[in-house]
Amino acid sequence: MKNKFAETIGSPLFIVGILLIISLIVLTPVLNMLLLGAVLAYGIRPIAKKIQLKIKFSAISTIISIILVVIPLILIFGYTVSVIMDLSYSFVSSNNISLDFNQSANMTSYLPSEIQPSATAITTTINQIINDGLKMVFSYFLEFIKSLPLVMLKIFVLLFSTFYFAKDGHKIKKYLFSFIPKERQEFFSHMINEIKTVLKSIFYGHFLTGIIIGTIGAIGFYLLGYEYALFLGILTGIFQLIPILGPWPIYTVLFVTDILSGNYIRAIIVLFFGFGLSLSDMYIRPALTSKYVDIHPLILILGFLSGPIVFGLVGFILGPLILGITYAVVKTYKNEREMFYQKNSEET
Repeated sequence: MKNKFAETIGSPLFIVGILLIISLIVLTPVLNMLLLGAVLAYGIRPIAKKIQLKIKFSAISTIISIILVVIPLILIFGYTVSVIMDLSYSFVSSNNISLDFNQSANMTSYLPSEIQPSATAITTTINQIINDGLKMVFSYFLEFIKSLPLVMLKIFVLLFSTFYFAKDGHKIKKYLFSFIPKERQEFFSHMINEIKTVLKSIFYGHFLTGIIIGTIGAIGFYLLGYEYALFLGILTGIFQLIPILGPWPIYTVLFVTDILSGNYIRAIIVLFFGFGLSLSDMYIRPALTSKYVDIHPLILILGFLSGPIVFGLVGFILGPLILGITYAVVKTYKNEREMFYQKNSEET
């Protein structure tokens, strides 16, 4: 018994496993950035390859591709956070959008006396919910500002991980395959191909579609004279990522706001513009994903909703990608099992 325990402790596999667990614990604070860096590197590698055709140095082409893709994303994220901070502070400090109790009381005075107490209670509750929600958002971003040094560290890790994954990512496959027995390498090759197909489907069918519709939305909102048009376009792109939902909450809120403020012409225009955004998805998404497998909407919905809970804001990207990769692995295993049983039935 002691000999077996000693052999287990001294085995290379045990030592490697322990070191991998310790390394994972060390990397836990920046693990989401490493995963996001790998995802971004996968997306910018085609750009880096095209640049490398003209610039022979892979490091320089990778840096240029990062400047073209990753840096704008970081700037957009920073802009979004600053706008949310500004709006949250304004709302909490001035109570701009909360219901004023006295005004609510005046409004309920026009109602029948028997339902006035209930109406007053409802308006008071709504007022409290709005105030509490805004204060919660503001406090969340205040904590975000306090943790700014850690955020800067994560951005640093994101940039360098993206660079090295994009530059040397092709070596990972060869390295991993050196540990896989030859009789199992075919399965892993099929699995990697299936993962690539799923990733391309998510990238082109959802992320790229969201970027296109968000850009169109930002331009349209700017031309219509809305304040924070870029921010509204970013929100439109984010809502577009979520299956079934789409951008309709954004232009519906703008429509209602314009109606309440008496800007009826712009309200009608933004409503038709929003319908156009929603309908454009029917043409843009199929055109981008016609070559790739379509992912079931439930997988994407679960990824978008649960990802941020686990990984924070980057979970909007990592959540659906991780579930999509899992779907690809399971599908590959299922296909291999079906081929195995079919082959055995033919031999018998």
